[in-house]
Amino acid sequence: MCLLFETIRISDGVPQYLRWHEQRMESALNEIWGDSLPVNLDNIIRVPSEFSRGVARCNIQYGPGIKQVTFLPYEKRVIRSLKTVISPDIDYHLKYTDRSHLDILLNQRGSCDDIIIVKNGLVTDTSMSNLAFFDGKQWFTPAEPLLHGTCRNRLLAEGQIATMEIHLTDLPDFFGCTLINAMRDLQEEEMIPVSNIFPPG
Repeated sequence: MCLLFETIRISDGVPQYLRWHEQRMESALNEIWGDSLPVNLDNIIRVPSEFSRGVARCNIQYGPGIKQVTFLPYEKRVIRSLKTVISPDIDYHLKYTDRSHLDILLNQRGSCDDIIIVKNGLVTDTSMSNLAFFDGKQWFTPAEPLLHGTCRNRLLAEGQIATMEIHLTDLPDFFGCTLINAMRDLQEEEMIPVSNIFPPG
């Protein structure tokens, strides 16, 4: 079976928001392998000294058990345009290392930087992140994402965003959207205007 992975932000040598990652890892381990043991990332992550300044990413491959822990400098991918693609059968509710089906969809982006995946008429995620849409007053995240991301879960718990069922036809109702994931926080990202979200085809 394919391994799972977790990406954790390291800021000035300190791993961020570990309990949200632990919760997702524990849930995935229990679903696939019936493993109900708690995950303690404080005992697993040892940040090398060369990553004690700035932002880095820690990648953990696991399941069952921790298979590999690696650290890399964070190089932010600039996303300014999004292409909507239709995928009625996609399932990525667990964070598998095998992302081949997402890569196939990403190859449909044309000249855009990334994609928005639409499943059964509903907006879900990009190829690498959850989404938050701004209507001028409030941020909304799709109620049915492909993956329940740790940043998304945290922002919902903090009341910074709310869930909404967003249809493809609803996109013109928003000013734009922001990509959110473990490495991209809502307050740090530039909003992509809705005019830079392109229709399928």
